Amino acid sequence: MTGLAARYVRVVDAVNYRIGRIMMYGIFVMMGILLWSSISKTFFLPSLWTLEIAQFAMVAYYIMGGPYAVQLGANVRMDLFYGNWTPRKKAWFDAFTVLLLIFYLGVLLYGGLASTAYSLGYWGQEPLAYFAGLATGTEEIGRLERSSTAWRPYIWPVKTIMVAGFFLMLLQAISELIKDIATIREVDLNVL
Repeated sequence: MTGLAARYVRVVDAVNYRIGRIMMYGIFVMMGILLWSSISKTFFLPSLWTLEIAQFAMVAYYIMGGPYAVQLGANVRMDLFYGNWTPRKKAWFDAFTVLLLIFYLGVLLYGGLASTAYSLGYWGQEPLAYFAGLATGTEEIGRLERSSTAWRPYIWPVKTIMVAGFFLMLLQAISELIKDIATIREVDLNVL
């Protein structure tokens, strides 16, 4: 393992740790929104925005907190055989499954980028070129996608949060792969 890999693991883990710790409090945001929803339906006119905002908050809570959960090993795993394996054998198995996760996250990230481009008014077939064009000023934002509910909020903010979460999860999965390779090679990343 090189020092570059150890630095990558430290930086990605630190960023996802901080974001995860902040996102933990998102549950209180959702509770507040749903509490207001209940109060407004009981005593006032029902608010149109509460259910949809609660869904958007849940997306942010779940997607942005996912890398932190992976970092802590809080994901669900079938422990029938895994619990009795040696750390090195676990690392081999985890490295294989993380490679599958990286592929899956790559597909999700590409689909999320395409969906976000669509929500920004892009109708073409090359979403990555569209975002590059936005950065250079050769592309413009078109007609923004809106929800079909009565409140009709714009959709691009929640899709952007999803793309950011997929990207952070991909970075965390690569960090986990590096940790698994270090365990297989019996290298301590903290020493580098």
